[in-house]
Amino acid sequence: MLISICITLCRDSSNDGQGDTVSLSMSVSELDDSGEGKGKKKRGRPGKQGVRPPLKKARRSPVDKGGRRPNGVAHQNGEGTDPSTLFEVVKQGKSAMQSVIDDWIEAYKQDRDLALLDLINFFIHCSGCKGTVRIEMFRNMQNAEIIRKMTEEFDEDSGDYPLTMAGPQWKKFRYNFCEFIMVLIRQCQYSIIYDEYMMDTVISLLTGLSDSQVRAFRHTSTLAAMKLMTALVNVALNLSINQDNTQRQYEAERNKVAGKRANEKLELLLEKRKELQENQDEIENMMNSIFKGIFVHRYRDAIAEIRAICIEEIGVWMKLYSDAFLNDSYLKYVGWTLHDRQGEVRLKCLKALQTLYTNRELFPKLELFTNRFKDRIVSMTLDKEYDVAVEAIRLVTLILHGSEDALSNDDCENVYHLVYSAHRPVAVAAGEFLHRKLFSRHDPQAEEALAKRRGRNSPNGNLIRMLVLFFLESELHEHAAYLVDSLWDSSQELLKDWDCMVELLLEDPVQGEEVLGDRHESALIELMVCTIRQAAEAHPPVGRGTGKRVLTAKEKKTQIDDKNRLTEHLIVALPMLLSKYQADSEKVANLLQVPLYFDLEVYSSGRMEKHLDALLKQIRVVVEKHAEMEVLEACSKTYSILCSEEYTIMNRVDIARSQLIDELMDRFAHSVEDLLQEGDEADDDDIYNVLSTLKKLTAFHNAHDLTKWDLFKNCYRLLKMGIEQGSMPEQIAVQALQCSHYSILWQLVKITEGCPSKDDLVALRRVVKSFLAVCQQCLSNVNTPVKEQAFMLLCDLLMIFSHQLVTGGREALQPLVFNPDSTLQNELLNFVLDHVFIDQDDENQSMEGDEEDEANKIEALHKRRNLLAAFCKLIIYDIVDMPAAADIFKQYMKYYNDYGDIIKETLSKARHMDKIQCAKTLILSLQQLFNELIQDQGPNLDRTSSHVSGIKELARRFALTFGLDQIKTREAVATLHKDGIEFAFKIPNPKGPEYPPPNLAFLEVLCEFSSKLLRQDKKTVHSYLEKFMTEYMMERREDVWLPLIAYRNSLLTGGDDDRLSVTTGASSTSKASTVRSKRGRPPQHKRRPEEESVEGSWVMRNDTLQTPGALHTPQLTSTVLRENPRQAADHIPDQDSSEPGSEPDYMHKRGLMEDDAEPIFEDVMMSSRGQLEDMNEEFEDTMVIDLPASRNRRERAELRPDFFDSTAIMEDDAGFGMQMF
Repeated sequence: MLISICITLCRDSSNDGQGDTVSLSMSVSELDDSGEGKGKKKRGRPGKQGVRPPLKKARRSPVDKGGRRPNGVAHQNGEGTDPSTLFEVVKQGKSAMQSVIDDWIEAYKQDRDLALLDLINFFIHCSGCKGTVRIEMFRNMQNAEIIRKMTEEFDEDSGDYPLTMAGPQWKKFRYNFCEFIMVLIRQCQYSIIYDEYMMDTVISLLTGLSDSQVRAFRHTSTLAAMKLMTALVNVALNLSINQDNTQRQYEAERNKVAGKRANEKLELLLEKRKELQENQDEIENMMNSIFKGIFVHRYRDAIAEIRAICIEEIGVWMKLYSDAFLNDSYLKYVGWTLHDRQGEVRLKCLKALQTLYTNRELFPKLELFTNRFKDRIVSMTLDKEYDVAVEAIRLVTLILHGSEDALSNDDCENVYHLVYSAHRPVAVAAGEFLHRKLFSRHDPQAEEALAKRRGRNSPNGNLIRMLVLFFLESELHEHAAYLVDSLWDSSQELLKDWDCMVELLLEDPVQGEEVLGDRHESALIELMVCTIRQAAEAHPPVGRGTGKRVLTAKEKKTQIDDKNRLTEHLIVALPMLLSKYQADSEKVANLLQVPLYFDLEVYSSGRMEKHLDALLKQIRVVVEKHAEMEVLEACSKTYSILCSEEYTIMNRVDIARSQLIDELMDRFAHSVEDLLQEGDEADDDDIYNVLSTLKKLTAFHNAHDLTKWDLFKNCYRLLKMGIEQGSMPEQIAVQALQCSHYSILWQLVKITEGCPSKDDLVALRRVVKSFLAVCQQCLSNVNTPVKEQAFMLLCDLLMIFSHQLVTGGREALQPLVFNPDSTLQNELLNFVLDHVFIDQDDENQSMEGDEEDEANKIEALHKRRNLLAAFCKLIIYDIVDMPAAADIFKQYMKYYNDYGDIIKETLSKARHMDKIQCAKTLILSLQQLFNELIQDQGPNLDRTSSHVSGIKELARRFALTFGLDQIKTREAVATLHKDGIEFAFKIPNPKGPEYPPPNLAFLEVLCEFSSKLLRQDKKTVHSYLEKFMTEYMMERREDVWLPLIAYRNSLLTGGDDDRLSVTTGASSTSKASTVRSKRGRPPQHKRRPEEESVEGSWVMRNDTLQTPGALHTPQLTSTVLRENPRQAADHIPDQDSSEPGSEPDYMHKRGLMEDDAEPIFEDVMMSSRGQLEDMNEEFEDTMVIDLPASRNRRERAELRPDFFDSTAIMEDDAGFGMQMF
């Protein structure tokens, strides 16, 4: 019987990609004969190669079933490629996978060679290869020859292939690709996979592709093989279940009495059991081929994605069929790969292990693995990849949940401190571990009964005590908010038990409870306030997370419920807590934050005004007793929240606040009068009365408008007296300055929000002018805190009352604009130079010899940075003239560690504001340093000294800030050179013209900026340089003239090769340009757009220079020589040692590693190198997959050696054959 078969033969890639269609007509027997006559290697077992299933019906037309051709060759038409191949069908994903597989099975039954050809081309096309395997290639060529042919036809224009392409279509393709393989095996599991032809062919092809040098082939075939293995594992699991069922039926039938026993049924069951046993053997052979031929090579591939696929799938096998795969022989691969250098591979290892440790029944099988690799897993909690660290912590938590004794105290402590991590997912995972270890209630009923016997409402008392103890032992008391946030997801019930916390603070301990100490009470109050904030705001603290996210409806409801619950309870408890701890400033400052998170409407809606009065009374007592600014600011902020106009309690609170302020003002006025009258004879009590009252008023003036009490008048009087008499205590002066500043700001707020009259503006201007004068006078005060406060207030007020005050339609405020004169600018600059740019030794001496610890040094540095930043803001907002920045910029290298970021940002903003002026300022700073060096060392400089090198290095850093776009910085760089040349020749040598100018050595510094000039500008600058040079200078070659020679050479380098006209901008053909044109340019590069010359550039301002016209930017061509990959591989040093726990000769046997790949295993920890197990094993090439014997199956082999046992490794030479340490 003849079957007409239409086969599309695609030409090789050399034929311009066009295809010819050739119709061949042959019989099935002819196909068989042609295959055997040419010596084609048989697939499958002998004797079954030529056996074919009978043809039941005619072959379908190629256009049936959606137009897909069963031979897997694309049909070409004028419009493109039809979805006529398996690849196109799977790629489009429009057909159900079940029907696609059924079509292929039907085609396989009709003609298995053509169906397999279709499947082979499917794998080839899924790899991104444009070539197609033809029927004669399939019959007459070995797999290696076919793969080599396909490699030649691979499209090398792009490195992308379907599995790596981005986009939803290709993501879906990957899913469809995996599903196709899984469904294929599932549909063929009862017959076709046992025909010893289809599976042998597919496994042989995938093995060959996985060994290819082409990454696309290797990646695609590995994924296909691993999914194929997973499908076979499912088949093997089903076979094992069927065997057990058959065995039970057989034993049940055989145990029947002889009269009721059915011998025919017994024979059928025996036959079925034998058939299942044979099938299981076949499946084992297939899995062995995949595992030994593909997995053991590709799990250590150079490509991380390939390694990740292998580890992910072996985890699936262990989970699906733990009896066969969950043993040391397979777990060791996961353990070794825990050391992989790529985070995604380590992540797959951890997730694979998580699925195993989730099932507590598997723990006995994991015991040896846990002991061997526990230290590595614990150390991975510090992984530099945060995702890996999170999964490692979760895995450690699962290990802890499965076995309390598996982790030592040191292991647990390594995880504990991660609750303070700034990365929230890591901290939350560590919080879950901490909750599981310390804060989970083991016997809730017994603990509740114990709490009732002790008279407690909550059974969480002991857990809260433990939380406080943990917090104190961690010695990170400023990070309470981080600890609460870490535990929030796992321990909300504990953290929201405010009733229990208040009980512990207010009530006396009952019998059997320990008394909370002072430190414990402070810690508990701090933790309680943090939990209140977390519940009320429903977002992590500052430093955790990228910002406030939008809450879901459920989260919003939870937030409202929590806020109502904490308000109703703490409204009653807060006055009592304040009353108990009113003498402790730290506790009171924390407790006063609680009202900020109240739902204040509860006071009126719940008729709890009496509790409000009690709270106001306690706050007033706190204000009377304390003079610490932290406590006073907390009281002021609480009053501000309670006085909000949106609440009905505002009037009641406003009355209480006014009474308090009236009392403080009366006291302040009387104490000021007494102090002013007594003058130098004032005693400590008078000073204390003024200072304590002024502190309280300053704290309240910060958040409240107290202008009607006219605080400015008395504060100004105190300041004037201090300036005139010079005897004002520094703390009073500092507080008076701050209070006056707040008064001015509140007056400005009133004017900007209303319609001010001319008199109001004049009055405020008079106040501001007088205060600025006082601050300027305070800059010369002998007390450093007074000077620093005056400086900061001057900078702030100059910013506020600058020219930006009138922007946004506020032209009426023009009378309030103040521009600092040159005297004030110089005083501010001198203050920065004297108090910011100082050495640490000088600072220590200024602190009256007090020995500072590290914290004080950091605080002092922070203060100096604030001073510098305040002055730099005046520069970048054009309030202080930019040349003043020269004294700042010249400190860039000397104080880089302390202020480098501030100076660099100032330089960037200044250049953005005015490029030319910024360039002038940069060259001015270098000139200042050069002049200072001349004054110190004289005119004969040692150009090799470290001081000269420091100036050159600073110039090099300045040059780097101009960036790569020379067009944008063209005018600024040229201006810099112009000023530098003028400076070098400005002062002639008094000995005569034959001697070099004193500043000539500055040209060597200027050389650092020559590379930033365009070629045509180099000629222009060189011409300008020649105007200052005499013929005698041009002929000199002595050492003293070397700076001039070096600078001329830097300008001539690249300039002589360029034949561009300086006047017209025309370009003539040069040798260099010809060479560049011969080399060509990459097609991706584009010519940079031309930029017109800026009108009014620096050269146009000087009649002696001419501006070059707009010029074409020369084409940039890469000149990097690629290293021969083979030569590069030869230079890889041998690594004799390996990391414990990984494969020792990994890099020596890496096989298909990329030429530029680094060793896969490396230390990936964020901190110290973790201690790794003394593992030094190599994979076992001879290992055979042996499925566990079912209950009816005889023992197939003796017990296998423990692959984690070093003695077993040394004895089993056939399996490992490697040296031990």
